[in-house]
Amino acid sequence: MLIKAQQGTKINRQSVVKRHNVFNQTMDTLASLTVGNGTFAYTVDATGMQTFPVYYKNGVSLGTQSEWGWDSFPNTENYTFEETLKSYDFNNEGRDAKYSIQLKEPERNVRAVNYFRENKHRLQLGNVGLELYLKNGQRATVKDIEGIRQELDLWTGIITSEFRVEGEPVVVKTASHQGSDRIAVHVVSPLIAAQRLNVFVHYPYPSGKFLDEGTHYGQVDSHSTSIVAESTRSAVINHQLQGTDYFTKLDYSQGTIKNTDPHYFVYRPAAGLHEFDFSFAFAATDKFDHDVPSYADAARESTASWKHFWESGAAVDFAGSTDPRANELERRVVLSQYLTKVQCGGSNPPQETGLTFNSWYGKPHTEMHWWHAVHFALWGRPEIMEKTLDYYFRTFEKARELAKRQGYQGVRWIKMSDNEGNESPSSVAAFLVWQQPHIIYMTELAYRDKKNLAVLKKYKDLVFATADFMADFAHYDKTTGRYNVGKGVIPAQEVFKASETMNPTYEVAYWDWALRIAQEWKERLGEPRVAKWDQVIEKLAPLPSKDNVYLATETAPDSYTYERWMTDHPAVLGALGMVPESPKLNKEVMKNTLDVVLEKWHWEKTWGWDFPMTAMNAARLNLPNKALDALFMNIQTNTYLKNGHNYQDGRLRIYLPGNGGVLTTVAMMLEGWDASTGDLPGFPKDGSWVIKKEGFKKMP
Repeated sequence: MLIKAQQGTKINRQSVVKRHNVFNQTMDTLASLTVGNGTFAYTVDATGMQTFPVYYKNGVSLGTQSEWGWDSFPNTENYTFEETLKSYDFNNEGRDAKYSIQLKEPERNVRAVNYFRENKHRLQLGNVGLELYLKNGQRATVKDIEGIRQELDLWTGIITSEFRVEGEPVVVKTASHQGSDRIAVHVVSPLIAAQRLNVFVHYPYPSGKFLDEGTHYGQVDSHSTSIVAESTRSAVINHQLQGTDYFTKLDYSQGTIKNTDPHYFVYRPAAGLHEFDFSFAFAATDKFDHDVPSYADAARESTASWKHFWESGAAVDFAGSTDPRANELERRVVLSQYLTKVQCGGSNPPQETGLTFNSWYGKPHTEMHWWHAVHFALWGRPEIMEKTLDYYFRTFEKARELAKRQGYQGVRWIKMSDNEGNESPSSVAAFLVWQQPHIIYMTELAYRDKKNLAVLKKYKDLVFATADFMADFAHYDKTTGRYNVGKGVIPAQEVFKASETMNPTYEVAYWDWALRIAQEWKERLGEPRVAKWDQVIEKLAPLPSKDNVYLATETAPDSYTYERWMTDHPAVLGALGMVPESPKLNKEVMKNTLDVVLEKWHWEKTWGWDFPMTAMNAARLNLPNKALDALFMNIQTNTYLKNGHNYQDGRLRIYLPGNGGVLTTVAMMLEGWDASTGDLPGFPKDGSWVIKKEGFKKMP
């Protein structure tokens, strides 16, 4: 019999969370641990600090990143963004639609494209780690670190790291302040009095590459660092780059700060100390609190904040389940909550690698925002999701200009940009459209949480301008008397050419649902429905199918014949899963589609969120066993590391959309969706799952 949470029954949340604390006993480069506050994060190795950043470079890198820390290289050639544009007229309308793409010629334009892809780039603010010395005076290496016992206490957000150097013990406690971008450590060791333990601060230079792990120490003459204020217990360092400068405030027990090498500073504890506190804050200005914060302050702040987080919103307890996957699912759920809270809680869509290391130059991708943010609302924490929506207000006018540049009404949300909405040239991103309805989905979740007029008024301009673009983008074909999504579209499954693609199944279903919701917003506000939106809804192309199976796109009638079209995201399944059931959709045809995709897809060429998406599809089709099988498919990109990160490959060692996808799917399987019936609709009723749950919200 399936056990359900009873009215008034409370889950022992602390017990659930703490049984998934992370322990390290080796220098595992894929097991790095992170502390942070959602807008700033600091990732550490097994010493509890960033002692060996080069050794960890190709693992879960030892990043120090913030929401505000961005830089640009100088535009010495005076490139203009217009040099990245190319005109298209996909539907032979006489349209001069300009898209920013990766041009192949002429050479100057190619350089302009590269410049605007690389700039702005998110900064690695600095490495802060331990200098450890052996008795012979040599610097200790990774091999000299022994007896490692490290624990991340998820309930408090505090990392305790214990290890030995030549038999001498070292204990480091690491905590993040929650109201400021500050980390504090408390270090205890006989090595301190022996003057064999210091703390270093090292400022790398931005690599300007797709990935930036924060270990580019070359080009020392291209930036400058200096101590601009100093007292017996603190110092302020200014780091100046070509496109920005920022400050680091160091507060410490007795000792001195010295600039020993270019961009390298060392705190040497005073003689006789056996323990010390050391804290460091990064900021865009030199305005810091005058109080000297202690490690105890940071620990109290971290403990209180995390206790509040875990006790708010939703929780689930799978203890007692006989399905052997239950504990692992609970582990992924708990660690994904921790990671997304630390790395994805700012006022912007996060980058796919959060605040750890740069991917795509550190820029957020709005098509991933759904995967990063929707789970917060379903887990009863909509305020975190809503905070990330600030980006759309801030970038509204640039999104309007993008739509106007291509001859459309409304706003076209930019797929790849910096936090201010400055577009990055991309021959894929320029033609993606599935990010467009996300803002309607997320604001609908915000409305469903409170169901008050204030939410509708706050977001209505975003929703309506989004719908205006969607309705205008749909191309009316006089021959067939219908509206098409495309041509000029690269679907979420990015293997199709924009010039050839029309009516991808997922995008058509999402277009239909989002326009219907926008009309509901009009009605809720007492405003008249928009006639154009209704025309598009009524005459929107059907979901393309062949032989009772949905196709990837209408223009790929042999979708399941050629291998090249059965790779990347199986987005056709998102038409029922991510997207609620549409009047256009036939569930029997979708069941057939799921069977074909499961059998024929090249799953080894998929991404981390494809497995949750498949599970959502199976759950809505009342196939809970297939949903669980999808969540646990034995594919590399469905790997969840010891620290909870979703590993993809040697390039993307972490991938937060996978974590968000797990949380969204589990919430849906537990609480259901608008059309579901009964409790726990996504889990088998065979007695193998014992579940307590509380605080979840239904999915649309």
